[in-house]
Amino acid sequence: MIPRSTKNWGHRPWTVNFRATRQCLPATVDFAVVGGGFTGLAAAASLGTLDRSKSVALFEAGALGEGSSGHTGGVALAETAAGDLPGLGDVLAGYTRITRQLEIHGDLVLPGCYELARANPLPTSPIHWKDSGDLCATQEVPGGTVDPGKTVSGLARAAERCGALLFEDTAVEEVFFRTEIELQTAAGAVHAKKVLFATNAYSTELTGLENSVQTAFTTAVLTAPLTDSEIAHIGLAERKPFYTVDLPYLWGRLLGNGVIFGAGLIFFEDWRELNSLDISQGEAPEVFSRLERRVRRLAKPLEKVEFTHRWGGPIAISEDWKPVFRTHPKSRNAMVLGGFSGHGVVLSVYLGAWAAEVFLDRRALPEWG
Repeated sequence: MIPRSTKNWGHRPWTVNFRATRQCLPATVDFAVVGGGFTGLAAAASLGTLDRSKSVALFEAGALGEGSSGHTGGVALAETAAGDLPGLGDVLAGYTRITRQLEIHGDLVLPGCYELARANPLPTSPIHWKDSGDLCATQEVPGGTVDPGKTVSGLARAAERCGALLFEDTAVEEVFFRTEIELQTAAGAVHAKKVLFATNAYSTELTGLENSVQTAFTTAVLTAPLTDSEIAHIGLAERKPFYTVDLPYLWGRLLGNGVIFGAGLIFFEDWRELNSLDISQGEAPEVFSRLERRVRRLAKPLEKVEFTHRWGGPIAISEDWKPVFRTHPKSRNAMVLGGFSGHGVVLSVYLGAWAAEVFLDRRALPEWG
């Protein structure tokens, strides 16, 4: 989990207004969490809420939310990328309950979400775009949007309120799986009775996921604000997010009166390439240019639209599109959670809280994990 820099990933429209309180590194903790995004922060906050007698420390290689969580598009979906899974439960209701209990104000709105495709449109589809055919809404499913920056900040504050120690800029460099798991960090060694690895697209050798997930970089753009009539003209007056269920892929949402559109993946042979990626160089500029050209062809109000933000973030794509939620291959006292394949905005928080319950022997791991 080497230190990373995300300054060259573009200009995201979210802000994480939180920095962890500086703490002395503990020698031993009951629970250690590796990774300071939605998943890790939700687990740390939930552990502290459920059992204040247990010590919790979270380690993040950079700033909290600096990876996938702070660079997502903020579309909240009800299921995994593989659909509903046995025993998964109601993700949106669970997320709502968790964030309410933790007093997180992340601008969650759940108006529903449109699935788009190039065949079998709904008779009432408000969306009619030109995109490799006629792209229309084919189904409405549960969903909505959140503000990722506010959500990360809220989870971090909740974790600190519950007594968790949060260590930013403290990369976990090596792990020794003994009776107590030893984490070698940039600041020293910590021993933990149990460890959750929540690094998603990062550090796949530490998590044992090097052969289970593929690391990629997903891209997004934000348009300049449109008028209300323009928003209605392009079919987004209901302010519902959308994603395609056929190819070529496209997803998006409103942010104020601007529209976020996302599509295009940059793949890597090694996750470490994320640390040197610059969206102004190599393959990335053409990926963004293709997306912007595509957006301008969708509908007349978008023909001359300007783009105010270009950014991207890491994604971990699992082999079967199911999240990885299992014990670590080297220790039954360690868990690995990640590989959300683009559906991790609320799912990661929901499963992070679930992981806390597993550590406290209040719940079992899912069979599909």
